[in-house]
Amino acid sequence: MNSPVLTIEEQSNIESGAWFSKLSQPLREAILSRAHVRRLADGAMLASRGAQAESWSGVAKGAVRVSSVSLSGKEITLTYVEPGVWFGDISLFDNFPRTHDSYAHGETTLLVVRKPDFQELLAQFPELYEALLRLNCRRLRLMFDMIEDLNTRPLSARLAKQILLLARGYGVKQGDEIRIGLQLAQEDLAQLLGASRQRVNQELKGFERAGAVRIEPTRLVVLSREKLISLSER
Repeated sequence: MNSPVLTIEEQSNIESGAWFSKLSQPLREAILSRAHVRRLADGAMLASRGAQAESWSGVAKGAVRVSSVSLSGKEITLTYVEPGVWFGDISLFDNFPRTHDSYAHGETTLLVVRKPDFQELLAQFPELYEALLRLNCRRLRLMFDMIEDLNTRPLSARLAKQILLLARGYGVKQGDEIRIGLQLAQEDLAQLLGASRQRVNQELKGFERAGAVRIEPTRLVVLSREKLISLSER
């Protein structure tokens, strides 16, 4: 049986990724030669909290939902890993178990590099160490930004900023509008922001009245990036 291969769109998502595209051509080719394609149905589990890390992955299509479970037993979504982004390297570096659960969000395609191949790549390409160090520094900066926003910005500003991030990662341009391709319920947005669904719903209705977004079932459409930017800078 032939191994699955990436579609043209999936390959483009990987090769145009902000991090991957800056690697040298020999390293990019080496990563791709060691990766295998894995396709997952919506909701399929990739990894569970506490499990040992066995691979490093890049998202070629769809999204990966990273979540945790609160002390009360409620599942909380922390982030969505978008196409072109690689993840899972931290546990391969420190050899500690996975810190969170991860699931496919929508039909998802991954490029997966097994742990032995990942270690071989590191041994052959010192450039990969440096590139992953820069990537994790960027993640750390983003985490600090999120903590600062949570403690200093009102919900409306944080929501506007989150919508802009989603539009950048999943936006599909349709005339003057940007349709966010990631299917999200308001509860999902609320979890990302650490707020209640009711408060997020109120803010979204305010954004809609202001002409910044249009609310559709499980979708958001950005009508004005400028208005969202203004809202995010309050």
